[in-house]
Amino acid sequence: MGADRAGGARRTYGRAVTYAACGAVLLTGCASMPDHGDLRDVESTPRQDTQVRVFAMPPREDAEPPEIMQGFLEALTSDEPQYETARQYLTENAAQKWRPELSTTVLANGPDTATDLSGNSDPEADDYSFTLTGTRVALVDAQQSYAPADGTYSRQVHLVKEKKSGQWRIDGLPQGVVIGESDFQRNYMSVNKYYFASNAADAEAGAASQPAAVADPVFVRRRVEPMTQVVRSLLNGPTSWLGPVARSSFPTGTALRKGAVLTPDEQNRLTVPLNGKAARVGPAKCNEMATQLLFTLQNLTPAVDEVELRAGDRKLCDLTEDRAPAVASVGSAQQADYLYFLDGEHRLVRIPAESGTTSPETVPGALGEGVTPLRSAAVARDEHTGAGVGLDGRALYVGSLVSGGSLGEPVLLSEGKAEADRLTAPSWDTRGDLWVADRDPANPRLLLLRDGKGEPLQVRTPGLDGRIKSLRVAADGVRIALVVEKDDQQSLLVGRIEWERVGEESTVSIRELRSATPGLTEVTAMSWAGDSRLVVVGREEDGVQQMRYVQVDGSTPEGPAPDALTGVKDIAASEGDRLPLVAYSSEDGIVWMPSGTAWQKVVKEGAGPVYPG
Repeated sequence: MGADRAGGARRTYGRAVTYAACGAVLLTGCASMPDHGDLRDVESTPRQDTQVRVFAMPPREDAEPPEIMQGFLEALTSDEPQYETARQYLTENAAQKWRPELSTTVLANGPDTATDLSGNSDPEADDYSFTLTGTRVALVDAQQSYAPADGTYSRQVHLVKEKKSGQWRIDGLPQGVVIGESDFQRNYMSVNKYYFASNAADAEAGAASQPAAVADPVFVRRRVEPMTQVVRSLLNGPTSWLGPVARSSFPTGTALRKGAVLTPDEQNRLTVPLNGKAARVGPAKCNEMATQLLFTLQNLTPAVDEVELRAGDRKLCDLTEDRAPAVASVGSAQQADYLYFLDGEHRLVRIPAESGTTSPETVPGALGEGVTPLRSAAVARDEHTGAGVGLDGRALYVGSLVSGGSLGEPVLLSEGKAEADRLTAPSWDTRGDLWVADRDPANPRLLLLRDGKGEPLQVRTPGLDGRIKSLRVAADGVRIALVVEKDDQQSLLVGRIEWERVGEESTVSIRELRSATPGLTEVTAMSWAGDSRLVVVGREEDGVQQMRYVQVDGSTPEGPAPDALTGVKDIAASEGDRLPLVAYSSEDGIVWMPSGTAWQKVVKEGAGPVYPG
């Protein structure tokens, strides 16, 4: 969901009418309409109560071109499902061709408008053109997928005076919607829709019957039947970026029954009427479909705890929220038993994740004995196995978290000459495979050890520009977050993990790396903090260190950022929201922040906090 940003003041030529629950209320008065001159600096409105609906005003009789242009832009910020009023500003032909659903371009302060002096902008000649300009912030595509954008936006809008009516109307305009950033935050919200991981590695390993759910964030208009919008988007399949590693259990062509509007009943049960494409699914497949719906809808609202799927007059299946975890696993539902970190003697120690105690105990096994001092560590998601990098960064060890287990020889060695040019902290994926990067300048590599052992598999990283400083694999097993260094800048990139079988060999690649923190020039620490969210420590250019939440698509989720903390070197979060956020501060040692509280000291001597993963 979008961050709460304040927008600039906006001229109120034909401002929209807003209706509150207690009746119709005109929030912004209708200023007198200009009949000549240019419009400039058409900024976004300051954010308003998101529960208030905004409806646009139709064009005034005999309005001149600047007023038509302004009224149209105002109408794009309304809550009308099909932009009915905005279409009134267009000629009949333009209204039929205009497709607002193709894209939403977000500009920093809304579109500026100026008369296009290069054309025949002459009201006396029944011909007028404007140029819309602004600084791009983001683009939401036809799949409702968000992507950060930059650079200058410039598009022409053409108006004519219709011969039959004598009224000015727009007859040429770009497809999609253009809107200011604060209006976008008011009108749109981010929602995770859920699919299932479809990785070749799972099939090769004979993965368990329970699939892993993968979050696919999209933006929907928050007051235009959002539940119906999200379900339609879910049925359309995963976005292009996630599609190669995700599958849907809904048969191709499945859609909502025509005219369906989804609303849960008083028992929080939602009936979803589907078309005939879903009529022949079996019980197991239907339960997977219902699980996708439940995970998706519960990310949108707590008002749904049961779904029933129907095709025509026939009930296909129903599913309650307590049965969904038996169908598929979702990262945010997984619960760690312990928080782990390195104590002052470089041993792996742990404290119960939920007990509130701050007295650490060494982990069972060789990693907790201190015979081999560690500088970083990771614990497998089943909490039965751990991995640690030696104090000088050269060797990677794997050991059982069972008393009496020996550490043995390193499973991996780096040839980097300096400590900073050796191994990163490792990370375990959901299948029990171990990931680590070797920063050796002579041979920088991203490596994978199947089950934490054997010959390392070199991971292909097409498009990677720089050296990996740190990495974390998501709970879904199909996405990885990388902090990448280049030219004294450190960026957070999220990539898609793709497995391929070539003859007898398996290959794995990280594809389509994209920035999750376009505003930061230095990222010093990060951790997954949800199904599509990360917590990041970094700074903007010439700025101070800050901690914030970010979405995998580069957007900023709604809600407050974590409290400020100085000197943060490492950070750890669980994918769910029930366990404390944890950090290592050079000033305070290991600290954590249980829900609803401020930062609290755990131990002064310690570093490298991690939850399993």
